[in-house]
Amino acid sequence: MTMPLVIPGVLTRDQVTTIRRTIEAAEWIDGNATSGAQSALAKRNRQLPEESPAAREMGGVILDALGKAGLFIAAALPLKVFPPMFNRYAGGEAFGMHVDNAIRLRRGSDFRLRSDLSATVFLCDPDEYDGGELISEGGAPIKLPAGDMILYPASTLHRVSPVTRGERIASFFWIQSMVRDGSARKMLLDLDLAIQSLVASQGNDDPAIVALTGVYHNLLRRWADC
Repeated sequence: MTMPLVIPGVLTRDQVTTIRRTIEAAEWIDGNATSGAQSALAKRNRQLPEESPAAREMGGVILDALGKAGLFIAAALPLKVFPPMFNRYAGGEAFGMHVDNAIRLRRGSDFRLRSDLSATVFLCDPDEYDGGELISEGGAPIKLPAGDMILYPASTLHRVSPVTRGERIASFFWIQSMVRDGSARKMLLDLDLAIQSLVASQGNDDPAIVALTGVYHNLLRRWADC
């Protein structure tokens, strides 16, 4: 899988509108409330508390949408998804270069996961704000339409550039994959997409396609940890 991977249309326009209306009316706090020592030095934004009813309700909307996003499922092969969180940047706020924590803990619970992948779902269109690009080390700036998602390895050094006009609102979360190794996930995604392309052009009764599907599942069976 080429990373970072853009997954368009995870949320519909109506879902984006509902999420924004709900979370914008909630109480926001300093984003450093959930930061580690390294991140606290680089992070200037606001976010919804994890226990916020609005965050929990709208996070559920995003989780439901992820379950219907075929490219996300194929690329991430998710075992666990951290409950989506929400942040906002304005007035020069930014998040300097950092790497996400390897283990994420859900406050007040025994839920934890290994962060194999990080994800951001954009909730504002690019013309609503200046700056706010997600920039990984050596990568191009990323700024997507509302409802689109970017998926990338959690081990990637990355930052959010200062927002100099308007406001950038997004959801962010982490995924523990059934397949820990990133190169193995890439091979599985490439094979999955190739099989889907063949099925679209030739149908799913071709013996070669059936054989390739068997190879895919046997590789997944070999590499998956679930």
